[in-house]
Amino acid sequence: MSDAVKRLSSWKAKFNVERVKQTLDDLRPDMLARYEAVLAELVTMETKTKEVLSIHGVHTILFVPYLNFARQLFKLARRQHVAGESLELAAQVLLDKWHSRGLDEKVLAAIRKGVFAIEAP
Repeated sequence: MSDAVKRLSSWKAKFNVERVKQTLDDLRPDMLARYEAVLAELVTMETKTKEVLSIHGVHTILFVPYLNFARQLFKLARRQHVAGESLELAAQVLLDKWHSRGLDEKVLAAIRKGVFAIEAP
């Protein structure tokens, strides 16, 4: 298909915006329901993480990196469907990464165990 006109007409046929809009309109209710469910889980996880941080006396200025650690664990466990020993090892790698960035290893371990129920490998 070296003819530029033919390629352009094929592209226009494939990318009909009305058809794309109709498809997205059909998918939107399910997409919204899934998004709301994940968002509720994320808010719950972040609230539990903040509770752990408060128990350990972490200053609020440091909440952001600890929450980033927790979000990465959340993504690992939920979106990438890692479980068992693989999850434990991956969580340990994340813990080591954030510990090397200056965060307290005991607090990171408390988040891993208390919020996510992931044991040390």
